[in-house]
Amino acid sequence: MRPPDSGDYGRPITEAEAEDLLHGICFKNGPPVSVGVELEWLIQEHRNPRRTIAADRLTAAHDQVRSLPLTSALTFEPGGQLELSSRPAASLMECIDSVAADLDAVRTALQPGGLSLTGLGIDPWQPPRRILREPRYDAMEAYLDRTGPYGRVMMCNSASIQVCLDAGEKEPGPLGHGRRWQLAHLLGAVLTAAFANSPVLGGQRTGWRSTRQAIWAGLDAVRPIAPPLDQEPRSAWTAHALDAPVMFIRTPTGPWEQPEGLTFRAWLRSGAPRPATRQDLEHHLSTLFPPVRPRGHLELRMIDAQPGDNGWMVPLAVVTALFEDPEAAETVYRTVKPLAEFAGELPAPINPLWVGAARRGLTDPELRSAAVSCFRLALEALPRIGASTAVCETVAAFNEHHVLRGRCPADDLLMETHRQEPTADGKEASP
Repeated sequence: MRPPDSGDYGRPITEAEAEDLLHGICFKNGPPVSVGVELEWLIQEHRNPRRTIAADRLTAAHDQVRSLPLTSALTFEPGGQLELSSRPAASLMECIDSVAADLDAVRTALQPGGLSLTGLGIDPWQPPRRILREPRYDAMEAYLDRTGPYGRVMMCNSASIQVCLDAGEKEPGPLGHGRRWQLAHLLGAVLTAAFANSPVLGGQRTGWRSTRQAIWAGLDAVRPIAPPLDQEPRSAWTAHALDAPVMFIRTPTGPWEQPEGLTFRAWLRSGAPRPATRQDLEHHLSTLFPPVRPRGHLELRMIDAQPGDNGWMVPLAVVTALFEDPEAAETVYRTVKPLAEFAGELPAPINPLWVGAARRGLTDPELRSAAVSCFRLALEALPRIGASTAVCETVAAFNEHHVLRGRCPADDLLMETHRQEPTADGKEASP
């Protein structure tokens, strides 16, 4: 994030200029050639994940990791979660090899302090606690406190895997940006269900396989919602972004302003409390959280963080194979297109298809059937896009343990927490 410009905050822009910028920066057309991933991780005590880590100890761990010579960009979320964002890679294996090396370095640095990276969509045990104190997060917390009870959980206790793919070609077809935009929103429900991994919050089962996705969907009435899919993607996203409420207006000193009910379009037209700039537009876009966010590339945001050292590779490999291999892209679109019937007229992620994915995972028969087909197609395509034997075997193992059995990682966690729950006689329960 770039800091506010001193004095004039940059050159003011008009509504027409903002529309041109959105058209130009959000969907950059061209043959799909790059892939990237953003991995968020909870940092927990290795021996006792339920133990609260002292804030100064967590801060010291952050400083230690910052000193590492990483290829990926390193950032930390408000609650102390660690995020690695890969550079755009020319292939799936280039992306995996680069991030895997960085993860090895981070894990090695944390190990002497008894800390480890944990792949869960939501911290099952800890209450939200904000470690980072910055004007942006102060303003975000205050805004989300007004819209519902779970904003702080999202900021401080959640972790995801975000797969980033090129927007696609301008022309229609399996690699065209319009097709990829549609595919991302239909396949997204399948990915939510297959990789759901957050069924516990505050030590209690929530009734959702992906509590993280349920929380995102309920943040407010506009910010996490996808634009209409029956419209041209650029125009639909531009209108959606400009008509979304402004979360904050940056100031050079003191708390950032928080206008209530002001859309970005209204801000552009009124020029009050000060004229909006391109930097303001960029900040505004970063406060919109739809399940698929166009940022020049497509950012798929619906996947919970995954367990195990290599669990993160599975959604990255599956998504890349289904989008980048032309044969798989064409077939998977036909596979998931019928799911639109179950979605109905509401947008993702608040329509019945997406809600069912977050709540039931692959126990939903339609989503299970689609997931079985999608994983089969991905496993066929992975060798064609150069995936290593080890990556193919990791995806195949996930498919056999979860998808073919109608399970997701949340089901494993639910079984584990059931084992650990005491019975009336004080012994641990058995499943």
